Amino acid sequence: MSVKKVQETIIEEFSMFEDWLDKYDYLIELGNNLPEIEAAYKTDEYLINGCQSKVWLNAEYRDGRIYYQADSDAIIVRGIVALLIKVLDGQPAQDIIDSDLFFIDEIGLKQNLSPTRSNGLVAMVKKMKLFALAYQASRGQ
Repeated sequence: MSVKKVQETIIEEFSMFEDWLDKYDYLIELGNNLPEIEAAYKTDEYLINGCQSKVWLNAEYRDGRIYYQADSDAIIVRGIVALLIKVLDGQPAQDIIDSDLFFIDEIGLKQNLSPTRSNGLVAMVKKMKLFALAYQASRGQ
């Protein structure tokens, strides 16, 4: 499924909730369903700078696509990174680099986060796109 289609699905899912408390509960559920990251990636080397909470991110390049693993020590942030992975995981590097993550504004996520969490969200997106850029550069594409 394309980056755009996945985002449209997320917007549809979030539209079912009346208020932000329900949306936060859904974010927490998404975070709880995020697969465990391997212990080897829960080190300072994989921490994302710019996040108030600890967020670890790893990416792998397989068969022309980027696959992410992540975790956080904060339940809401874990849900946010789960959303980002839902959109970008398994996509071609160029699609990740070019992606306009419009779902963030559409579901009201950015407006309902504290300034520090919003900065963390931006840092997570930036890091995921940088991984894609690095893999693409290393492949000479």
